[in-house]
Amino acid sequence: MTVNFLRSGPKTPRTSILLAHGAGAPMDTPFMNAFSEGMAAHDFAVARFEFAYMGARRTGGSKRPPPRVERLMGEFCDAISALSASTPLIIGGKSLGGRVASMIAQQEYEADRLSGLLCLGYPFHPPGRPEKLRTAHLADLTLPFLIVQGTRDPFGNADELPEYGLPSSADIHWAVDGDHNLTPRKKSGRTEEGNWREACDAIAAWVEQTGIG
Repeated sequence: MTVNFLRSGPKTPRTSILLAHGAGAPMDTPFMNAFSEGMAAHDFAVARFEFAYMGARRTGGSKRPPPRVERLMGEFCDAISALSASTPLIIGGKSLGGRVASMIAQQEYEADRLSGLLCLGYPFHPPGRPEKLRTAHLADLTLPFLIVQGTRDPFGNADELPEYGLPSSADIHWAVDGDHNLTPRKKSGRTEEGNWREACDAIAAWVEQTGIG
């Protein structure tokens, strides 16, 4: 599999980050651009890639829903191999991308191929169906991982946190009044750009605190 990366950041970074996109949008959305540029400003080398189904849309392919998450796990592993990072590596992504990363992270961590996991808007459950949790595998993770989540995300919010059974290796940064894109309502007095910027600062602080890079 040929992996095409969209890269941001310095040539001699302290840490590398490999990100995948969400289910319905490509790797160069305003959200993905903001996080890539924001982390590059913190001296991280950021590489983005697209799963094959999303890449096919760029060449006129149909806009069918993504395949089952299990079918995307191998593609993420291939991207790790193709990136061949020479610095400590964090993998993750937006929503679906972060979920896929979380499903391969432990095995890749134990194989000494990465140092951490970063989930930007984790889809803990489908909107409106909190009983259908997608969290069972998270309890087994021992590597450092950070979830950046809006406090009112319909895929999982702050009020539901105790139900998720997250392990001690998990940290969460809450974007105040944020939805699945961390976008706040106008009445909150906050801005989307502000939530994104604060999240990037929190990621950099987490990397420093955990000793990843």
